[in-house]
Amino acid sequence: MLDLVIEARTAALSPEMNVKRILPFRLKRMVGPFIFMDHAGPINEIAMRESSNMDVLPHPHIGLSTVSYLFGGQVMHRDSLGVEQIIRPGEVNWMTAGRGISHSERFEDPNVLTGGLEMIQTWVALPEKDEETNPSFRNYTPEELPIFTEKGVWMRLIAGEAYGLKSNVSTHSPLFYLHVTLEKGTPFALPQEHSERGLYIVKGSVEVSGHRYGPGQMLVFTKGVDPLIVAHEATTLMLLGGEPLGERFIWWNFVHSNKDRIEQAKEDWKQGRFELPPTDNEEFIPLPEDKSRPAGSAPPPPALS
Repeated sequence: MLDLVIEARTAALSPEMNVKRILPFRLKRMVGPFIFMDHAGPINEIAMRESSNMDVLPHPHIGLSTVSYLFGGQVMHRDSLGVEQIIRPGEVNWMTAGRGISHSERFEDPNVLTGGLEMIQTWVALPEKDEETNPSFRNYTPEELPIFTEKGVWMRLIAGEAYGLKSNVSTHSPLFYLHVTLEKGTPFALPQEHSERGLYIVKGSVEVSGHRYGPGQMLVFTKGVDPLIVAHEATTLMLLGGEPLGERFIWWNFVHSNKDRIEQAKEDWKQGRFELPPTDNEEFIPLPEDKSRPAGSAPPPPALS
């Protein structure tokens, strides 16, 4: 059965960048290991030309992997490992923060204006044994990601395993993450091999058990249920989920199973103990005001992953 419908909320990442925030949600903080999901855009070319401050300045992460996936435009990633990587539509930027990393997201190339910008950002929590792993970064091209097609269905497996496909993207726990497009009237089913499953509607609409759902909604399904999903029109979906990892705390850009570790990360950023990207170290996002909230409850808005 349909367990929950999550309605995207508006969140501000920078003075000129608002996004739709899907996860975390007060009634469902995680779907499998996925603890965060933002949908930015579509931002049209005119709006982007008029925006002067869309960049997301250097900021820190611990205890997670960030996953960037674009439908349109391009973004320049720079991190404290010295990586500089442009991400383009259909590619995957998979950055594992582990014990700590900082990075920026810049919209500086004129080509970013071509066709507008639209992207999905997710965070994947790490198993406890990997939360303090060394940070790493990898870009995967579309040619490295499995594609499946049949009548009315196209899908790209971004990470994990589903529908008999397996992605080459390196992950730390069992999960699945897919970009799916459906033609009008096409029936579709969720993968059954995972404990937790969510379906986010990027555009278009679907019908499930006689109810219609549209853009900005995530549908979360009970384990063992195989719902029939029918595209009401041409539709784009993001499917995600996997095996749960247990409780995680989230405060700003920090995720961890240990609250004290988050407090340490906050102090490390405040005292300048995180390295900044070597070629983007003139400015950064300061630690938000704490207001004495415990880690894991009502954190300040995260920066772009």
